[in-house]
Amino acid sequence: MAIVRAKRYARRGLCCAGLVLLGGGIASVYAQEATTQSDFGGVGLMQTPTARMAQEGEFSFVLSRTTPYTNYNVSMQPLPWLEGSFRYTNVSNRPYGPKGLSGSQTYKDKSIDAKIRLWEESRWLPAVAVGARDIGGTGLFSSEYFVASKRAGPLDFSLGLAWGYMGARGDIANPFDFISDRFSTRPTGGTGTGAFSTNKFFRGRPGFFGGVQYQSPLRWLLLKAEVDGNDYKHQPQNNNQPQRTPVNLGAVFRLNGNIDLTLGYERGEVATAALNLHSNLANHVDPPKTYDPKPEPVAFETVRADPAQAGTAAANPVPASSAPSRQSPEHVDWAEVSKALHDNAGINVSSIGRRGSELVIHGEQQRFFYPDEGVGRATRIIDNRVDPSIDWLTVASERDGMKTVETSVHRPLFIELLDHQIDLDTFRRSVEQDPVTTRDEDVLYRAPLKRFTGGVSLGYQQNLGGPDAFVLYQVYGAASGTFNFSRNLWIDGVLAVNLANNYDKFKYDAPSNLPRVRTDIRQYLTSSDITMPNLQLTGTRRLGEDLYGLAYAGMLESMYGGAGGEVLYRPFGERWAVGADINWVKQRGFDQDLSLRRYHVITGQATGYLDTGYHHVTIAVSAGRYLAGDWGTTIDVSREFANGARMGAYATVTTKSGAAGYGEGSFDKGIYVSIPFDMLLPHSSRSRATLLWEPLLRDGGARLNKRYTLYTLTNDLDSDLFDKNLEKITQ
Repeated sequence: MAIVRAKRYARRGLCCAGLVLLGGGIASVYAQEATTQSDFGGVGLMQTPTARMAQEGEFSFVLSRTTPYTNYNVSMQPLPWLEGSFRYTNVSNRPYGPKGLSGSQTYKDKSIDAKIRLWEESRWLPAVAVGARDIGGTGLFSSEYFVASKRAGPLDFSLGLAWGYMGARGDIANPFDFISDRFSTRPTGGTGTGAFSTNKFFRGRPGFFGGVQYQSPLRWLLLKAEVDGNDYKHQPQNNNQPQRTPVNLGAVFRLNGNIDLTLGYERGEVATAALNLHSNLANHVDPPKTYDPKPEPVAFETVRADPAQAGTAAANPVPASSAPSRQSPEHVDWAEVSKALHDNAGINVSSIGRRGSELVIHGEQQRFFYPDEGVGRATRIIDNRVDPSIDWLTVASERDGMKTVETSVHRPLFIELLDHQIDLDTFRRSVEQDPVTTRDEDVLYRAPLKRFTGGVSLGYQQNLGGPDAFVLYQVYGAASGTFNFSRNLWIDGVLAVNLANNYDKFKYDAPSNLPRVRTDIRQYLTSSDITMPNLQLTGTRRLGEDLYGLAYAGMLESMYGGAGGEVLYRPFGERWAVGADINWVKQRGFDQDLSLRRYHVITGQATGYLDTGYHHVTIAVSAGRYLAGDWGTTIDVSREFANGARMGAYATVTTKSGAAGYGEGSFDKGIYVSIPFDMLLPHSSRSRATLLWEPLLRDGGARLNKRYTLYTLTNDLDSDLFDKNLEKITQ
């Protein structure tokens, strides 16, 4: 099941890809080093890969058609030397299965690819990469390869050796035969849906492939020619294709910085076409925030104690007569300041206090994804209202009642930064981030608690690649509401109403011999047009220095209700954290109302988190009990870029993995991209969209989809996002 994840409840799916790729352009430079995607996804020529890598952070969706195959590819470049792809292949001349099961639907195959660069190109040596296609499952298109690429002016040459599908011509004996005779023969068939086909790796006779890409004098046109290593005489499913020549030709038209159109002629037999929508998540330029309020201007001539030292330049000058009057903290209208902080700086203020010459704003950032922006706007607001007796401003961040981090700005230096008297690096040395500690403070204002908040939105969810239809979708309206008993205790929920779907085609239930903890998804999606995906009571507490707690009870997700708790130890300034959760849950009725079914289980995991410091790669390892009662481990590896975009993958192995009762596949796995809505929208937002691709929905290794997790609630403790986007403090 692929659903778009947004805000705090589940919605994740490929539909969001178009928004990511087209929702805002990137500053693109057409260089001779430009990389293009192959028919199978991943940087390459037509049918074959090269040793080139896309720019770090590149995200591509490729739709290609080479009769009888249509490929839907998503490729990601999380690290400079690592490329990953997943793909659905539609085989238009083969049925999905028996007509009674899938009707007239054509066959769909799922694949995962990976490519690793072994070394970069130098003056004399080519770039060299090793990779594998269709790593697991049916293995219809499985192939492993080594490939080298060398550039000569506008020409980029590649030469490789492939085993399996790409090397089916079998030009030479296997060079690995000297290790063992087993490398001489390649096993036939797949390893079962979802299982890695390592028993095939580099086995059988390999074939050569290669070609050249030419950057024409026209920056928008690239030409390709390749020699294909496949002879198409041993195609999967006995789907052999004619081939007059192994030479494939293509032309890439770069329509703009985000869209490539490829037209080609392959096998000397068939015209081909491919459309590539791509964007670089790491370098993505956010759209102008035209719907955000403008930051308050400052009156530079009245800021400094010595007017003779004031600079003449002003980033946002206003006449002294129109500037808010500055008063001592005891005479400021703090209710008006609190409203300005909410409306302009996005801070929902809980209290404002004074520590000598330091003013402290306690509250939760609810609008700006980049905390620097909220801190900068708050400093402008305070500077316009408070006299020079306050020279430090501290924003003490809170999240759902838990204090996380204090960010302090030296007011005079901030004004000098706005006035262009100092540069950002000089200002950076004056900014402090500190852990929250108990300190004496004169309370100037305590905000009343807002009891109720709510809103409405549209949602979309879809299931890809099933036997009923390639895309099963639903569009729904959602109403959400929250009632706050205190800042640390609230009840919230979501009510969803079906607007449109094609679930009349949804009839297939995946096989499983485990308790059906997830494979009853069809019943949950089709039983009622009005559902309540979530209704829960939640409480938070800071249990001690660096120690946080969370407790919850109610209808915790669309399939389970119950109660549970979580604790997290996350030391300030460290790149690691440890936590654990435990939950007693019972299966909900298919209508997703207040009814419950008989199945219940105790589930939970202990989790360790480590930001490795290498390209901001974070590893999370969880161990514990899953919803079907199986015990096991989940490993999640992700890369976060400076702007908050994240690419990652996970795998779960349990005591039932590989067993007959586990269902399809040997273990659970998935690939995901998490994108801040701030990168897509004309207004600031703290929400995210997550595209998660799971090849299969299984009962083994299934986890509770909790609405809140402490690691997410304490993300302000990760200072990287603040440090790497400090320039936004002036926006």
